[in-house]
Order: sequence, then structure tokens, then C-alpha cells
Amino acid sequence: MEQTVTAGIGTDGEEGAPPALHGPEGPRKGRRWARWARRAALALVLVLLVPVLATQIALRLNYRGDPADGTLTRGRDAIWLGHAWVDGRKGDADVAALARRLESTGIHDLYVHAGPLEHDGTLPTSAFPRASRLVAAVHRALPGVRVQAWLGDVLAPEEPEGMHLERAATRAAVLRSTRDVLDAGFDGVHFDLEPLHSGDRNYLSLLDALHRETTARHAVLSVAAHQIDPLPGLHSAAGALFDHPKWWSQAFFGQVARRVDQIAVMSYDTMQQWQSTYGGYVAEQTSLALEVTPPTTDLLMGLPFFTDDTFGHRGSAETVPAAVRGVRLGLSRTDADRSRFGVALYVDFAATEADWTAYRDGWVG
Repeated sequence: MEQTVTAGIGTDGEEGAPPALHGPEGPRKGRRWARWARRAALALVLVLLVPVLATQIALRLNYRGDPADGTLTRGRDAIWLGHAWVDGRKGDADVAALARRLESTGIHDLYVHAGPLEHDGTLPTSAFPRASRLVAAVHRALPGVRVQAWLGDVLAPEEPEGMHLERAATRAAVLRSTRDVLDAGFDGVHFDLEPLHSGDRNYLSLLDALHRETTARHAVLSVAAHQIDPLPGLHSAAGALFDHPKWWSQAFFGQVARRVDQIAVMSYDTMQQWQSTYGGYVAEQTSLALEVTPPTTDLLMGLPFFTDDTFGHRGSAETVPAAVRGVRLGLSRTDADRSRFGVALYVDFAATEADWTAYRDGWVG
């Protein structure tokens, strides 16, 4: 039998709709549920946006003010150089051009890519066949400038096939690789192992062994360091939510800094969208690092000598002028007279003339 439904009741008297929609109570419940849903959505948006907006305002404010007089290069700056310098693609003419480029700057250390390390910590000597020749040429062209072997690898557990620092055999192999690059004539070794979780005791143990070796050989031990928690405990929250704790705790940063001769903060790839917030972020990172780095360790803040547009790096925001101003503000507010302090330029093969000009004008002075 064909039936029509009016207000939820069939013509034969049987119910044709759920009881919740009967009478005036049904629409009222529906409207109440809609209001609750809208309010819950608004609350969720506010919970997510208010901290972000507050952070952005705080970073903009942190970028205000004038750097103190004299917060310029101390002659302890560094630059990361690509693998072409040790594999034969670059020769004496390139070293001469580099010497002209670095003349009257504050560059004191060259981090020359000599790796990467194998996941088991070994390093074939075929990876840096021209190392000895490069070091000799730099020493002739740039007296007093140190050449360090830049070694790195991706780490487990985030990269399951990466280097496992918890394995004693792997750490022993890294130590042997360090001896090999020092035997080749390098003045030191610079490690960039990522992503490295805050509090990694195996990393600290490795640094202890490496520092004993470099100290005995009058060589330099330096590391590239993750950024420091902008808020206490943020690395733990990031690790719980995304399984990728981007930051180190300030305490762990200090533990690393006390075990090396030089530590360079990778103060780029910050996800900031404006120069003012990026500069304010760098100023904060500079202050946080200065607070826990012993005065006997060189502290360097990274400058982005490259332009990308990725999720973590906005090229129009992360500029050299903004970074330099942020570094100078952080130095001014925290330890303006720190002598063992500088900037590190990343990286030579992506740098533009504008990057070099900004470094010279803003930091060299």
C-alpha cells in the first residue's frame, strides 16, 4: 500500500520517522546540537590559533630594538663547503678565488664535506681523494684558516636504515673514520648527524670519545646543533605528536656544547613566514644558546645562504639580513662581549652575491 508521511506519521497510523523528530522537541534538539557543534569548532580554532598568534606577536616584538655597538664579527665565523672541494672538481684556481672572497671577512673555519658516513660509521678514503691537496692549498692561500672535515649521516630510529648510535661497533667505526680524516691533513672534524633526539646519551658518549681523540691530536671537534626549545618541553610535545622532536632541550644543548670545541646552531628551516618573526626567532635562539654554552666553546649561529620554499623554509622570510639582525640582538641582550662567538654560512654552492653582501654589511661591518 502506498503511503505518504506527514510530520513523521504514516496515513495508516504507523510511525514513519524516528521518535527524535516528533513534535517541537525534535527541531529544538537539532538546533541545540548545531549550536554546540559551532561553539566546539570555534573553541578548537581558538585553542589552535591563539598560541600561534601570541607566539608570532612575541617574535615580532623580539625583533625590535637596536643591536649594541660592537656586536660584529669576532673573526670566528665559518662556512659549509660542498663535496666538490675534495673530489677533484675544484682546484687551485678555485682556492685562489675563495681566498679573494673571504678576504677581510671573519671566516676562520671551513667545513668541507668529506662524507657522508656509511650507516655503520665507516668512511671509504675514496670519498675524499683530494683532501690533503685542498688543505695544503688553503693553508697557503689563507694562513690561519682551519679546514675541517664535514661528516654526517641520517640517524635511526626515524630513519630505520640510518646510523644506529646505540651500537658500540658503530660508534667505534665513527672514531676510526675521524682518525682517517685527521690523517689526511684536516685540522678538525665537524659532525652533522640528524635527526638527533634531545637527551641521546649514545651521542654524548660518542662526543666524549671523539674529543679525547681530537684533543690528543691538537685538532678541532665541532658539531652542527639542532635548535633549542622555544618553550620548555616543546621537543617532548613535538615528539609525542609527530614522532619528530625538532628541538633540543636547552639543558641537552649545554651538555653537547661542553663536550666540543665548537657548536654551530642550524638556525634556519624554522617555518617562519615573515622576516620579522624569523629574525625574532633567531634572536631568541641566540640568547638561549649563549646562556648554556661555556665561554671556552665557540658558539656559531647559522645564516641561510640558500633560498628554498618548502614547508619548513620560506625563502622570503629566512633572509641573511634578518638572521644577522637577530643574531646581533640576541648577542646584545645576553652576552655582548662574548669573544668566542660567530656565524656560520650555509652553504657555499647555493650562496648569492646578495647573501655575501648582507653578511659583509650586517656582520663584518
